[in-house]
Amino acid sequence: MSEIPAKATESEDPSDGARAEAAGDVTRDTDGGRADGDAATSDAATYDAATYDTVAYGAATHDAVAYGASAHDTWQSSPPGSMYDYIKVASFSIGPDGLIDQWSLRAEQLFGIPAARAVGLDPIEAFVAPGRRDRGQRKMAEILDGREWTGVVPFQVPRTEGTGRDAAEPAEGIAEVYVMPTRTEEGEKAAVCIVVDVRTLRRIETDLAASQAIFGQSPFGFLLIDTDLRVRRANQRFASTFGGGVDDHRGTTVHDYLPRAEAERVAATLRRVLETGDSVTDMHVTGFVPGSDERRHWSVNLYRVHSGTGRPIGIAWLGTDVTRRRAAAREAAAARRNLALLNEAGARIGNSLDLETTARELLGVVVPGFCDLATVDLYQGLLAGDEAPPGLADGSAELRRVAFASAVADAPFAGGHAPVEVGAVHHYPFNSSCADALRTGRPRHIPAEDGGLVQSTLAVPMVAHDTVVGLARFSRTKGSEPFGERDRALAVELAARAAVCIDNARLYRREHERALILQRSLLPPGDPEASGLDIACRYLPGNAATEVGGDWFDVIELPGHRTALVVGDVMGRGLRAAVAMGELRTAVRTLALLDLEPAEVLSALDEIARGLGTPGGVQQATRTARQPRDADLAEVYLATCVYAVYDSVTRRCTFANAGHLPPVLVEPGESALMLDVPPGMPLGVGGEPFEEVEVELPEGALLALYTDGLVESRDHPLDEGLQAFVGALTDPSRPLEDVCDHVLNTLDTHHGEDDIALLMARVQGLPADSVGDWTLPREPRSVGRAREYARARLVGWDLEPLVDTTELLVSELVTNALRYGEGEIRLRLLLDRTLVCEVWDAGLVQPRRRRARDTDEGGRGLQLVGLLSAAWGSRRTPRGKTVWFELPLPDGGTGLTGPAEALLSLF
Repeated sequence: MSEIPAKATESEDPSDGARAEAAGDVTRDTDGGRADGDAATSDAATYDAATYDTVAYGAATHDAVAYGASAHDTWQSSPPGSMYDYIKVASFSIGPDGLIDQWSLRAEQLFGIPAARAVGLDPIEAFVAPGRRDRGQRKMAEILDGREWTGVVPFQVPRTEGTGRDAAEPAEGIAEVYVMPTRTEEGEKAAVCIVVDVRTLRRIETDLAASQAIFGQSPFGFLLIDTDLRVRRANQRFASTFGGGVDDHRGTTVHDYLPRAEAERVAATLRRVLETGDSVTDMHVTGFVPGSDERRHWSVNLYRVHSGTGRPIGIAWLGTDVTRRRAAAREAAAARRNLALLNEAGARIGNSLDLETTARELLGVVVPGFCDLATVDLYQGLLAGDEAPPGLADGSAELRRVAFASAVADAPFAGGHAPVEVGAVHHYPFNSSCADALRTGRPRHIPAEDGGLVQSTLAVPMVAHDTVVGLARFSRTKGSEPFGERDRALAVELAARAAVCIDNARLYRREHERALILQRSLLPPGDPEASGLDIACRYLPGNAATEVGGDWFDVIELPGHRTALVVGDVMGRGLRAAVAMGELRTAVRTLALLDLEPAEVLSALDEIARGLGTPGGVQQATRTARQPRDADLAEVYLATCVYAVYDSVTRRCTFANAGHLPPVLVEPGESALMLDVPPGMPLGVGGEPFEEVEVELPEGALLALYTDGLVESRDHPLDEGLQAFVGALTDPSRPLEDVCDHVLNTLDTHHGEDDIALLMARVQGLPADSVGDWTLPREPRSVGRAREYARARLVGWDLEPLVDTTELLVSELVTNALRYGEGEIRLRLLLDRTLVCEVWDAGLVQPRRRRARDTDEGGRGLQLVGLLSAAWGSRRTPRGKTVWFELPLPDGGTGLTGPAEALLSLF
């Protein structure tokens, strides 16, 4: 506030009451002096009316009062927070001569003229434009005549030598002037002038209007809180939210609007803002509005408000209702959580093709992220392999509990029935919600039971490819949020994903079982047995998805206690190779029963392999082979095979090879070596003969046949694998099963690139005392001699029950050899697991069994052999043929027809 010069006042130290009276005079004289002000203003057509400026001044005064400045405080020497902190007010006095005799510091600041320069100037001549000086002089005369005056006066600042204004035009402005007549000490008339910068008033008016617009028209709740933390001013938005008018909220505190705990927290924040001056942004406040039980949420911004001198006078509160935004945020968070749960389910469910594991993976995702307890029940019929379990339509079929998970320790599903243990078979009552969910394929909500732990349960059918495979139950305990529609949709999606994985696992299990059945049907059942050999074998599929492939092995018993050992490999993998392998294996067994030589067997197999890819078979393949055509690789079947025939009497083994890896032989006390068997062309190529190699195997020797999957992979070349295989056969005296396991554990057998077949045989020749061998001359008495030899040897073997049958059959075969054969006759008896009798001669004509008519006197010899023996047959030899029959030993448990009964059955 500007100083009022003491010389121009009538009292050196006026009292406070005089100041109040003077203030009243100002207001009163202002009202009375408006006409003169209007007249002065009319001379300046470009300026506003004095009345308007007076109102602006009053608005500024009102604003100052609103900030706590009373009329008494306005005239204090240094009022804190008064309106004079914002308004430029200056004063000077005019002497009886009409010249300036006092010039205040505020006047220096307002007009820019120092006191030394201003004192003695004529204010009209110095500050009024030339066109207005006449009227100004008349007003000055009236003032010195003792009349008060107030008005808005345009003024200009005169040029000042030695300042920066020399080259510039005079500065102009508008001032509101209040002139009060006074008397000097000598009693002469003078005046005191109070000058207010109108530009500052207009700026204050603009600021007030903007503040009023922001405060009153703001769409947000606006509060002005004083230093006592009471509301001093509230806008209409806040009042419309909490009811009542704007003035009804004056003097209230946050405790009048918020719950106690929330109010204490907010009040503490208000005190901190008031003390530190640190603003608070986006503070979350929760409460209720009158007439509603809905919890509301607000985002509040707080900052401290200061006066013009920088003194804190309160706190500004700007609040926004974010209830809907919070709800939307919760919805978005729930959606993100559900999406994350679905992503987790996609990553974790279905990693295994096991039904129970897949069900546990589902519960591992939903507990505790989605629910507190969960179970999975699957139809027992589907688990057993049925396509459509009985009772599926009405939901009453048996189910098996395959998985259970709980986030609450030892907390089963609460209910009237005892909890179902994992692995137990059960069914739901027909009228239950679970049975209804299974019938309709739609989720059902199970209401909570009084006194139970669970407050909300969803029974969700597990549907895969329009087929219900089971039921998933999700439960939330008390204290958790009940299931909503979004939760129901999420539960259906999770159950559907798990159902598809479970159905895939079920289909895989079914196909796996079928593949195992196919594999068992294509490979020798159980542990193969052979005369004079100890056998051990292994098969490892290269494709874990089908469990079958193109590798195979076989052990075929041949007449005369001989054994055929076969290992083969169809090029390719999967079911296609397995089917081709099955056909070749069947062909090998058929050809082996014809008792062909190994080379002949492979030649016949080569023709069969060439016909596998042709619809017309071997003959069609032969005809089309002569015609040029584009090769269809998909129809080409190639295979490698090694075929060996072992004779337990002589311990000699004959090998033939069709492009396969060489056999490995380990003799007692010697290192393993690969037999030099000439590798022929693979089966299916055709055009090349196969060679045979005969090797005598010592007693106790170990023979190994194998496929390339055992010794070759991408990481291990064939030569390296063969050396590793030979090196692994270091101790052939160990049990064969142990030797097989050692080989598989030593070599790289888990590459998954090809099947692996391994067949190992230890030589155990037939003892010499188990063989009877005689040569008979070609004469009739050789028949009786053959019977004698047979009887004597059977008695020596303690086989008296077989003597009569053997004598009769030996007599028939030797008689046929004498009648239809050629050369010497050889009789051989072999005792092992069965009794085998062989009759050799040099004739090439094979005996043929025929049915004799009732009137025929002969032709019943071979019929008698067929009736009395377990098996019989003939085979070619390098020097003729051999006719043989086989009898089971008396303790073998096989009952045969007696000789008398057999003879009677012929007639």
